[in-house]
Amino acid sequence: MARLTAVERKTSTDTLEASSDDVRLVQAVARGLSVLRAFKPGENSLSNSELAERTGLSKPTISRLSQTLVALGYLSIVPRTGHYQLGAGIVALCHSLLAGMPHRIAARPVLQEIADFSRLPASVGMRDQLVMLTIETAHHPQMRPARFDLGSRLPIETSAMGRAYLFALAEDEREAMLRRIRLQWPRSEWRGVRARIDTAFESIAKRGFCVSLGDRQPDVYAVGAPVVTADGAVLAFNCGGMPSEVTAAQLENEIGPRLARAARQISMEAAGGA
Repeated sequence: MARLTAVERKTSTDTLEASSDDVRLVQAVARGLSVLRAFKPGENSLSNSELAERTGLSKPTISRLSQTLVALGYLSIVPRTGHYQLGAGIVALCHSLLAGMPHRIAARPVLQEIADFSRLPASVGMRDQLVMLTIETAHHPQMRPARFDLGSRLPIETSAMGRAYLFALAEDEREAMLRRIRLQWPRSEWRGVRARIDTAFESIAKRGFCVSLGDRQPDVYAVGAPVVTADGAVLAFNCGGMPSEVTAAQLENEIGPRLARAARQISMEAAGGA
């Protein structure tokens, strides 16, 4: 299992030098954002102690940051408990971001075709720190509620989507990302993780997609394919479900090739519009 990311969050803020007022300001911004990142999907609120534990920051620091974020509308206080929850300001930022993503809009119809064919959720994702974040998901009208939807987070190194993303990066960016990911794993486990990443790269180079059969979770089978937009942004497509919903053969022979064609279509349309 990968280690908790709270240590990484603390390290990323503490490595900023406090040699000038400008750098101290940047450090404060980084720490404030780490508070917002501490919230996970499905959580209604977090206490000061929980925020401190997840970010690695002291309770007095959390109190100051939280008060500022409340004043700006990015956090709000639950009156009954005094805990913090994400505020309306976050919704406004997310709406502005998602509404301004042309590649997300372009991906909708092709993702819907994949979802209709496979009867599984089909998504496009982008990187957020060391995870992939889904920014659009298509569903078959008759499918059960999906676990993977807007804002879902998938680990880069063990998910089909994440491995497809890594493949599409420039070599120097890819190696830098792999070095960061490696720090999250015990040395004894990393060798196996890296071997499966390399196998995924070979599959993408040959067929345009890679398959993950329970690598991330035992009950998740998925296929991923890389997308590179006209402005050079790297994204990735993903489609998958439980072994009771899809077989390895279906992913390899039916869904994977379709997903790869869809990813190439979006990449070529982006290139043609550049």
